[in-house]
Amino acid sequence: MAINETRQNRLENEKKQQEDILLLRPFTLIGRSVINGVNHLGAATIFLCLAITKIFGRKQLFKTLQQVYYIGARSMTIIMLVSLFTGMVLGLQSYHALVKFGAQGAVGSLVSLSLIMELGPVLTAIMITARAGSAIAAEIGIQRISEQIDALHTMQINPLQYLVSPKITAAFISFPLLTAVFDLVGIIGGYISGVILLGLNAGVYTHSVKAYVEISDITNGFTKAIVFALIVSTVCCYQGYFAHMRTDGRGAKAVGLATTSAVVISCVLILVSDYIVTSLLM
Repeated sequence: MAINETRQNRLENEKKQQEDILLLRPFTLIGRSVINGVNHLGAATIFLCLAITKIFGRKQLFKTLQQVYYIGARSMTIIMLVSLFTGMVLGLQSYHALVKFGAQGAVGSLVSLSLIMELGPVLTAIMITARAGSAIAAEIGIQRISEQIDALHTMQINPLQYLVSPKITAAFISFPLLTAVFDLVGIIGGYISGVILLGLNAGVYTHSVKAYVEISDITNGFTKAIVFALIVSTVCCYQGYFAHMRTDGRGAKAVGLATTSAVVISCVLILVSDYIVTSLLM
């Protein structure tokens, strides 16, 4: 009798423990995710600091120019295409919204300020992430799993200086320049939509742009571009560099997962940091 009661008590305790574990499992997953996120944030920060210390090394100029061409010049077409139609849509939507209040003369200022302060830096960063950031993560990831980075160690060549530092420098150069191109072409797109297609007075449009756009607005837009350059270059290089350490994939699968993570994380951080920087600059 005592043995049966002891066994029954043990079974009840085990059942209760299992229920407690099931209840705590969501909190365990959340805690584990937060801890992993903090670990990756710290590792990425150290990774960035080490790469920045190697920016001014020997023979970096030629590699940096190559990356400026790859990240910046080869992204020019898609940036101009997206910015043109973004400006045209802004001009169209703002005209039909403002004409109801008789304020269609403010179309130029609305288009230019929206592009310079918000849409220009954000959409430029997202387009570069989709075109160049994914390729950077895949390139470094393939070099990692094919042991090319290990070969650089063997030849006493610093992989961060050889692979990562030029990309970060090129991002700092390319992002503000492409943002300026996006803003300019977008304003031209708004002119095409508002003036040529909808009949808004050209002088009113240009005067509205000149009167309401201040140098502080342009500076804030370039500040965002520099912050986005830091985020995108760090995340993409970091994901590719440590692609071999992924537990959910090996080989080619690990490169694909690292590339996907680089694009997704970069886009999310762009939007999050956009809000933070905007709140700090207001």
